[in-house]
Amino acid sequence: MFDAIPDMAAKRAELSPDALAFRAERDWSFAEVDRAAGGIAAGLMAAGLGAGDRLAILCHNTVEFFLTLFACQKTGIILCPLNWRQPAPELLGTIAPVGIHAILHDATFAPLAAEVAAGADATCYSFDQDVRAWQGLTPLAPSGAVPADRPWYLLFTSGTTGQPKAVIQTARMAWANAVSVHHSVAMTDADRSVNFLPLFHTAGINLYTLPLFLAGGASTVLPKVDPEALLRLCRDGAVSQFFGVPAIYQSFSLSESVRDVDWRTIRCGCGGAPLSEPLIHFFADKGCKVLNGYGMTETGPMGTLMDAGGAEAKIGSVGKPQIMNEIRLAGVEGRSAGTGEIQFLGPNVTPGYFGNDTATRATFTEDGWLKTGDVGRRDGDGYLFVVDRIKDMFISGGENVYPAEVERILHTHPAILEAAVVGVPDAKWGETGAAFVILRPGETLDMDGLRPWCRERLAGYKVPALFRVVDDFPRTAAGKVRKPELKEMLADA
Repeated sequence: MFDAIPDMAAKRAELSPDALAFRAERDWSFAEVDRAAGGIAAGLMAAGLGAGDRLAILCHNTVEFFLTLFACQKTGIILCPLNWRQPAPELLGTIAPVGIHAILHDATFAPLAAEVAAGADATCYSFDQDVRAWQGLTPLAPSGAVPADRPWYLLFTSGTTGQPKAVIQTARMAWANAVSVHHSVAMTDADRSVNFLPLFHTAGINLYTLPLFLAGGASTVLPKVDPEALLRLCRDGAVSQFFGVPAIYQSFSLSESVRDVDWRTIRCGCGGAPLSEPLIHFFADKGCKVLNGYGMTETGPMGTLMDAGGAEAKIGSVGKPQIMNEIRLAGVEGRSAGTGEIQFLGPNVTPGYFGNDTATRATFTEDGWLKTGDVGRRDGDGYLFVVDRIKDMFISGGENVYPAEVERILHTHPAILEAAVVGVPDAKWGETGAAFVILRPGETLDMDGLRPWCRERLAGYKVPALFRVVDDFPRTAAGKVRKPELKEMLADA
């Protein structure tokens, strides 16, 4: 791809200056976005920040986040969105390998930002006093283009498998992701979407807000997840493209308001975890085929996506690799033929981890493919099925057990809303499965009958030895289950 990428806010303002870009407390045109971003860029530089400096940001979802994101693209300042759910000591540990020069915050997170800034020897700036004043400055003169592979912003991995790493995001990755999104879901400037997923994760920025911005469409910005507000927007025709994680679709299915939405008018995507078969059928019955996808922060994130024709015919699949990337299944010791580690190659893939060459080298093969750590298989039609995380697999009595397979079966039980399975030590078999389940509202579970129910659908060595009903799982902000913490719950008990 190209060595230089157009300044995204400036180019979109040139093409459709008066069109609606964002809807929040007020409406923003593309020209207003670019002008404000240019002013913020001038303000940041006047404050002493320059290309390569790291600017942390702590905020709920807001248009000002995107204004700052575009300002950083104009200046070369590297934006570092921080997880506002984490306490200051944890955030300081996350940013220590990166180092920050300043931190920007909204009013809600002023105390947290001050504590982080003090620990990191950084300067604090606020949206209310600084960013809004900077918007009125004479905009920084546009450069016309930005280096395609220059670090633009850093996203910290969730830490479900260890210490978080700072994944470099570039303009090249953003354009490649946008091309894949535009192609896979037929996105145009007539589309409308809603921004609500946390902005310290890739989905909050890139599914679908940034691709829709580049297409010339508009996003309504909600401060944070609010299922009833989302359903009202869907009901009122403010959403034609929607992307959510399984927990969002689950909450929709349990709300009376889901009946008020004409789901035939909305094209829906899902990622972050597999969407269960009951939920796929639930929305299909309402005229909406939710398309499962697969990707990661390191792939920007669009990797694969299901097509509408296979949504019900290929349940369990995450579709095919999209237009800007390729996948291969690399042999993994102990796996059967036709399965292997999923690896990606394409312009959507990160160049690596900021300040962590060791992790970068460990994540890429010698010929440049990104290793995902996930086991997958492809069927005869080329559809990809994610079997499980390599690290989640456990061995019971000499047999490989993939928790995701057991979870998919448990999700079909009429009383079970969600399930999570982990491997735990066992004196006889080496390891056995422990299943944590969340029940559907108003349901009870016959624990004595659950094991034989599973045995009818699974090989004996795959049936969990232990079942536990819980109200919820420990999760990351992206909704992923923190399985190490489930194991700790058993150890504590």
